[in-house]
Amino acid sequence: MIQDLYRQKRSLEFRWQSEYEQSGKYTLDMVEIDEKIKSIITEIKAEEFKIADRENKISSSAAQVSVAT
Repeated sequence: MIQDLYRQKRSLEFRWQSEYEQSGKYTLDMVEIDEKIKSIITEIKAEEFKIADRENKISSSAAQVSVAT
C-alpha cells in the first residue's frame, strides 16, 4: 500500500515537471497536481504512523519472563 502511494507521488511529480517544461510557467493544472501531491503525502504519513505504531505495540508486548519463581 505505501509503495503504491510513493509511486503515485513520483508520477505526479513527473507530471508536474513535464507540465512546467512544456509551458514554462506555473499553470492551473500544476496547482491541481500540487494539491494531489499534498494529499498523497498526508496519506503516506498516516500509513507510516500506523506501521510505526504497530511495530511499537509489538515490541512493547514482547513476552516477559519472570525470574522469581
